[in-house]
Formats: sequence, structure tokens, C-alpha cells
Amino acid sequence: MSSNPTEPIDQPLIEPGAKVFLHFSLALSSGELVDSNFEGQPANFHLGDGSMLPGFEESLLGLKAGAEIETLLSPEQAFGEVNPDNNHRFPIAKFRVLLEDDLIPTEVGSVVSFKDVGGFDLPGVVTEINDKTISVDFNHPLAGKEIVFRAAIIAVAAADVQSVEIKL
Repeated sequence: MSSNPTEPIDQPLIEPGAKVFLHFSLALSSGELVDSNFEGQPANFHLGDGSMLPGFEESLLGLKAGAEIETLLSPEQAFGEVNPDNNHRFPIAKFRVLLEDDLIPTEVGSVVSFKDVGGFDLPGVVTEINDKTISVDFNHPLAGKEIVFRAAIIAVAAADVQSVEIKL
């Protein structure tokens, strides 16, 4: 490494394990904004830690601080295709308490939460209610949709860096 203080220091690239600080937005291909943190604090994560979907992470690989990207991700790269096996029909009797709640009515379009076998919340959207059954779709609401992923990389810390301070 050079001892000349005016010579620029090589910036680390985004690679597996790197800590990434970024502003990002998700939009539908129609332009409808789904999520954005451009008006707030940057998000941060370690590439590969599971906090971002693999398709989003792939589009960041090799970038440096200061880079900006906008890319159209296919459903497979984003939230997956719609899986018809994720639509389930339940006996209406199991939902009587929810359906009779006047404060928070359960109706078509309502999000209901279940516990999976590991005890984690599993949200689903009510798609149909009739006299005998209630249908719930457990697909992610953005499944089957192309997503426009936009990101502005604020800072990158190499995987072997233990801590970093970012001043905005």
C-alpha cells in the first residue's frame, strides 16, 4: 500500500461476506413503488446473510461505494413464481371467531397469520369465503411479478473488516 496520503485507496467490492450500506427501492414494472428507503437511513447487511433475496444480492456483486443500479428482475430472481400449491382451503368453523370479530373483520383481502411447524409466522391472504370453507393464499404478495430493483451503494466494508463507522 502506498504511503502517499493523496493517492486514493482502493475501495472494496461487494462480494460474499462484505457489509453493504445502501439505499434501495422496489417497484413493479408498471412503476408502482412497493418499498423504498431513499428518504431515510440506508439499510445495511452482510452479503449472503439471508436478509436480501439472492436475485437482489446477485445484482450488487462487484459494485463499489458510489455505484447506482436499476435492474428489472424476473419473478424467479425476486419473490418467485406463484405456486398454486400455496393456496389452501380450510373449514369455515376454524375461522368463526375471526369472522365474527366486529373490530377487525376478516374478509376477502384480509391478511391472516398462522404458525408454521417451526413456530414462525406464516401470513396468508384470504381469497374466498363461503358457507363451508375459507380459502387462503400463502404466496408472497409480489410472487409472479417482475420487480424493478434500484440501489445506491453508500459504503462497502470487506468481509474481513470487523467494524465500520459511516458518517452521513
